[in-house]
Amino acid sequence: MAPGPTPVPPEALAAGAAPIIHHRGPDFRELMLRTLARLQHVCRTENDVLLFTASGSGAFESAIVNLLSPGERVLVVTAGEFGDRWCKMAAAFGANVHELRYAWGETPQPDDLRSRLDETGAETVIVVHSETSTGVVADVQVLARVAREAGALVVVDAVSSLGAVPLETDAWGLDVVVAGSQKALMTPPGLSLATVSGAAWERARRSTMPRFYFDWERTRAALEGGSTPFTPAVTVVA
Repeated sequence: MAPGPTPVPPEALAAGAAPIIHHRGPDFRELMLRTLARLQHVCRTENDVLLFTASGSGAFESAIVNLLSPGERVLVVTAGEFGDRWCKMAAAFGANVHELRYAWGETPQPDDLRSRLDETGAETVIVVHSETSTGVVADVQVLARVAREAGALVVVDAVSSLGAVPLETDAWGLDVVVAGSQKALMTPPGLSLATVSGAAWERARRSTMPRFYFDWERTRAALEGGSTPFTPAVTVVA
């Protein structure tokens, strides 16, 4: 259930122990822009990378509230605790949640996903890449292909997979990838990220779900200048 936080390398600890720079000053702007560019490389994407001061679940919430509208159908592939968390969160915001449910320890199959998409007509699919509670790694590349064939957006929970197992955001056509700072990225807890494709931005523009702290547009507008809309975790960024 809890393979992280992972041990943090001494050089990362040293960076976090340096004097805190002002998050509205030029030094922080340079630091943030450099960090975002490097995260694009880590995520294997040319898409926008949005960074939040939050746990990985904060990035989960950002995907729900920016992509969905109340009552909109979403299909969650769940085979463990964190797939179930996506179901609960989407339901809490009033989405019409459909499940492709497996027993804990089972591996999601593309033919099952194809059938459930035909049954539900969901336009958004959520898949957990590495299900932390069981250790099962789903074949996201194949599952994403099935979702795209059905015209659905693909959201991938990569909290415990990004940096640990292959994940090709652009090559596999993943619309949103969410992750946290505290696992394979080997930095302290406190930051989460979401990559956002062009298609996901289009969907977000028509979404009517209430949002404020995790508003993608607000976050992107600030990050483009190396700033943040709210106080960031400066030492974790460093």
